Amino acid sequence: MSKAKLLVILLVLILLAGDAFLGVKYFTARTELGRVKALLSVKTTNNKVIEFTKLFVDEVLKAQTEVDFETRLELENAVRNLKDEAILAQWQKFTESKTEAEAQVEVKNLLDILVNKISL
Repeated sequence: MSKAKLLVILLVLILLAGDAFLGVKYFTARTELGRVKALLSVKTTNNKVIEFTKLFVDEVLKAQTEVDFETRLELENAVRNLKDEAILAQWQKFTESKTEAEAQVEVKNLLDILVNKISL
């Protein structure tokens, strides 16, 4: 076999090895990117839930007077922005409460859902 053929074969083998190495690196990076995106999504959701919970505690639970329309609208928008059906359903149960005792039960249920959502 001539030196030129041997050199070409060696060069092809080196390029194939390089392609295999880069292919493995690509799929590893792609898998890691998927994992990081999932974690970012969870963190973003947690931050939204925490922000809503803080707003709810500050504006409703610590309120000395009746909650005004603007605050109720802000809370409604914040809860809808969470895009979580369980939280929204419990929010609606709370807002539709007929008595103070019923509202207290529903607010406890709402806070329970919010805390559980954060801890997941």
